[in-house]
Amino acid sequence: MKLVDEFKAFALKGNVVDMAVGIIIGAAFGKIVSSLVNDVIMPPLGLLIGGVNFTDLKITLKAAEGVNPPVTLNYGNFIQVTFDFLIVAAAIFFVIKAMNSLQRKQETQAPVVPPAPSREETLLTEIRDLLKK
Repeated sequence: MKLVDEFKAFALKGNVVDMAVGIIIGAAFGKIVSSLVNDVIMPPLGLLIGGVNFTDLKITLKAAEGVNPPVTLNYGNFIQVTFDFLIVAAAIFFVIKAMNSLQRKQETQAPVVPPAPSREETLLTEIRDLLKK
């Protein structure tokens, strides 16, 4: 029973829950970015370079023989995944930059006002001042 209690304490910590939410949102964001790259960015880019679909670019190292498929080097798929990565990295960069900018604005807008001294501190200060005289 102790193992179950330890696991429950671990699983319900704030960091684990935050990490799980981040992973789920990251996976969904990855799908959105993949769709953006595959469906919006790559077709015009392929059209500009002569109607080439990047995922179809490959070099055949060995032709198909009978039931054996051909051996190919799929460099077009690598180009596609590289574009996906660059767009995800740029999107994350801009999100972090915006968050940092907002955080800096909040820090400059809210000046730190020291709390008023307590009644005891005020009385002690008055006593100190009277003793100095």
